[in-house]
Amino acid sequence: MNKTSAAFTKPVDRVAGEAINAWEKVRPAQAKLCDSKTGEMVDFLFLPRMRHLGPYYLNLGLIPRLCKKAGVPQRDLRGKITSHRARSTIATQLFNAKEPMSLYELQEWLGHRLPSSTQRYAKITPTKLMKSYSDAGYFGRNLRAIEVLIDQEKVRAGVGAQEAWKFYDLGHGYCTYDFFDQCPHRMACAKCSFYIPKGSTASALLEGKSNLLRMRQEIPLTDVELAALDEGVSALESLLSRLADVPTPGGQTPVQLRAGSLVHIDGSGAAD
Repeated sequence: MNKTSAAFTKPVDRVAGEAINAWEKVRPAQAKLCDSKTGEMVDFLFLPRMRHLGPYYLNLGLIPRLCKKAGVPQRDLRGKITSHRARSTIATQLFNAKEPMSLYELQEWLGHRLPSSTQRYAKITPTKLMKSYSDAGYFGRNLRAIEVLIDQEKVRAGVGAQEAWKFYDLGHGYCTYDFFDQCPHRMACAKCSFYIPKGSTASALLEGKSNLLRMRQEIPLTDVELAALDEGVSALESLLSRLADVPTPGGQTPVQLRAGSLVHIDGSGAAD
């Protein structure tokens, strides 16, 4: 029995169960007493001199003695250590365990009549919150890695405003636009004047250089771009139609350039 529900059965830790069984074997014989809440004749676990423990015995008698014996303070930042604190602590631990109890299971275990009562006990620890946030993978889902080639020779020599020194590998070609991560056409390259197709003379000269620095850059994707990658042809066609009249870094629109090849940057960073 408790203050909000009828009698119920609950599992306990093996150590607690073994201690109770051991005590029941050695405790003196005792009679049943009337439960003041239900009027039933029941067995009490502790019944010294045929009297059940007083309502304040645990908090005013037993817990202070145990704290003194263990050498720990009776108060902490949250206040006085009580039997109710122990109940709250184990509820929090069960809710934040590696294989946690659900809120409904915890409600049954605590004997609560309302879920709102259980919610006050089930505090999420910072560690669990961090793990849940990490597992959600929000930022990871919105990022794709792309290989970038840096022409170190040009960088050391000092490049002019119109000279390309950074090359984004799109799989089928290279983009020389310095602000590729801000280009609206990055996932559906329109092959503007900043584009160098692979197999061309310019790309052959680039790939033949020995001083290239290869790096990887993470590109944050919009929801529309993510849909184009994850949902297939229809989402891609929708993206292309939206970009049809959007000017490329070179100034012309995809309609004017009459090109619309998809640049697919997958999770591993490979582009094709």
